[in-house]
Amino acid sequence: MSMRWLARVLATRRGRIVASLVLLYLLWQAWLTLDAPRKIAPDLVRTASGRGTVDVLVTLPFPPERFHILTFQRYGRVSGTLGNTAEVRGVRLEVVRGLARHYWVRRLEPMPDSGGTASPG
Repeated sequence: MSMRWLARVLATRRGRIVASLVLLYLLWQAWLTLDAPRKIAPDLVRTASGRGTVDVLVTLPFPPERFHILTFQRYGRVSGTLGNTAEVRGVRLEVVRGLARHYWVRRLEPMPDSGGTASPG
């Protein structure tokens, strides 16, 4: 691709709109990636099992709906919900950050050893 081609594309209104949308999408993805570590409790890694998995409490700003539960099931087993929190068990450590990248996830914390706080459902 030459710079002339890019200059021709950006010279059109449609080209500027498409370039702006691509830039906004890339900025959105960068923000999700940079914001994810802030949502993960520092002691989460220390609770990992010998298999390299953790049981997490996923807190949202609202009660999780079917869509959110189905999304969480991609990462582990959802064992219950209570209020704005869902229990997700068996989440591999290498995908914890991916779970935190969802913009509607507010916090990931280790599940208490007492069996969790959420009820089945």
